[in-house]
Amino acid sequence: MAHLSGKERSDYVRGMFDRIAGRYDLLNRLISGGQDMKWRRFVAEVAELPAGGRMLDIAAGTGDIAFEALKLSPGAQVVGADFALEMIRVGQGRVPYGRRVAWTGADALALPFADGSFDAIASGYLMRNVVDIPQALAEQRRVLKPGGRIVILDTSPPPKNVLKPIILLHLRIGVPLLGRLIGGAAAGDAYRYLPESTKAFKTPEELKRLVEQAGFSDVRYRSFMFGTMAVHWGIKGAENGAG
Repeated sequence: MAHLSGKERSDYVRGMFDRIAGRYDLLNRLISGGQDMKWRRFVAEVAELPAGGRMLDIAAGTGDIAFEALKLSPGAQVVGADFALEMIRVGQGRVPYGRRVAWTGADALALPFADGSFDAIASGYLMRNVVDIPQALAEQRRVLKPGGRIVILDTSPPPKNVLKPIILLHLRIGVPLLGRLIGGAAAGDAYRYLPESTKAFKTPEELKRLVEQAGFSDVRYRSFMFGTMAVHWGIKGAENGAG
């Protein structure tokens, strides 16, 4: 699962999210104790989408970040893009915002949008799953307007502290068990992948450096959930041009 690479990994992740789409929101709320909605709201806040602005929620899933953006900026144009089409179908049926999002199937490594199309780009749990983080960041920078913001929500490996053994136990046993109880065998398999990919992912500082190397400035991050979640954000500088 987490050890897969290239197209094999991409196909696995797409199929996994398609299988659990119907239970995805419920499982996220249970596993995070409802905290995930606070993180997504924070993503929408730091995106600082201007009135009437245009935002891309890439790896939008069922639309939580897109919906939070619309709550904060009712006049905004929000595009929800994902390569797992079953997730999009669930999002389209959610009220009251499902029909207000412009949904599209999209590959994060080759976005189907023109240069400088968006005032802000947000993602939730994308970077942990892509096969090429620098390419995903380069594509987001390409379609972002100069001065626009990139915002990234993703998991972080548990930091070294007294809570690490408890967190690892929860990831190894608690998360897959809850996934299987609520979503059946398919969800149990998917939520074994979550702990594996979390432990193998970048630390917040490592991801910050990658975002900076992709050409974003004033890159910052804030950690949540005992250091196991982080939101990163940065700005595409006007001096770098539109590309």
